[in-house]
Amino acid sequence: MSAPQTDRVRCGWAAGGDPLYQAYHDEEWGVPLHDERGLFELLCLEGAQAGLAWITILRKRESYRSAFLGFAPERVAAMSDSELEERLTDPGIVRNRLKVFAARKNARAFLEVQAEHGSFDRYLWNWVDGEPVRNAWTERDQLPAKTPLSEGIGRDLKKRGFTFVGPTIVYAYLQATGVINDHVVSCFRYGAT
Repeated sequence: MSAPQTDRVRCGWAAGGDPLYQAYHDEEWGVPLHDERGLFELLCLEGAQAGLAWITILRKRESYRSAFLGFAPERVAAMSDSELEERLTDPGIVRNRLKVFAARKNARAFLEVQAEHGSFDRYLWNWVDGEPVRNAWTERDQLPAKTPLSEGIGRDLKKRGFTFVGPTIVYAYLQATGVINDHVVSCFRYGAT
């Protein structure tokens, strides 16, 4: 990520503060994502974030990429129990057994969705007819933690064998992948995504 410009109006959560957070906001968050590996990575990272601050995960992102084989779903799906146990000793990631083992479980479910729908991208974006949901929030406090869309996707993902896909995690995932544009209208990124 490049160094963020400091003179821009951003969403409140990214204004001022950590340059890593700002770069994530400026370059990734809310940008429509269609790359399979990227979709899988964010699904895993959003699950790892449960109960933690997103900045914690951003700071550990490179370690996660290393630990989980570049988030190639096929490779993660094939990880052995001993490989996952080894990840639990890695201080570069959140060493929560359920979250670490969820990566493999979700990779296997991800591959099944790809096989059924041709791609995870097609499955995900079909929920919104291929077009991002563009909200028009003026204040950060207006953003919901979950919506009927995230509840529906979360239920469907759970039925398909995914874990760490509750409606709040799924909503954050939809924001991160640009399925939902939740930049506030005053943010310089609002009209750009």
